Amino acid sequence: MMKKIAWFWLIIGIVVGVVGLATMNYTLHATGTDEFCSSCHVNNVVKEWQESRHYSNPHGVRVGCSDCHVPRSFVPKMMRKMKAIQEVYGHFTGVIDTPEKFEAKRKEMAESEWARLKANGGQECRNCHHMDTVNNPEKEYLKDMHVGALDSGQICTDCHKGVAHKAPE
Repeated sequence: MMKKIAWFWLIIGIVVGVVGLATMNYTLHATGTDEFCSSCHVNNVVKEWQESRHYSNPHGVRVGCSDCHVPRSFVPKMMRKMKAIQEVYGHFTGVIDTPEKFEAKRKEMAESEWARLKANGGQECRNCHHMDTVNNPEKEYLKDMHVGALDSGQICTDCHKGVAHKAPE
């Protein structure tokens, strides 16, 4: 009898675990889409992003919200998602639900994001931008300049603020 009970709970545990992992995987994917992000940010940064080179460029590459704002590694991704829950809560409780309120908090939010990127060495930028492939015959100094900046501890947003969104005043 005890053996049957143990097997029963083991099977229940496996089923709950599989359902939990599937639900978590679905939720991580669903909350990382441009459509999800745009559902709250339609009145503030979506238009800026759509007018940026990260949205439309001659190379046909579109950089989505999660490409810049969500780390790829599991633990940093989970930490970022936990912070995002606070941001979603802030949206629904009226902290940034109007363009005026958003603008009032833009600098604070940008500085928080820049600090996050600084802490991880600009990893989200470097996922796409590789210094060893920088090649501009008209500006040959760019590669050395960027490699030198990275070697000295700078990251992309130290110089390139407001790339996909308007930089705060």
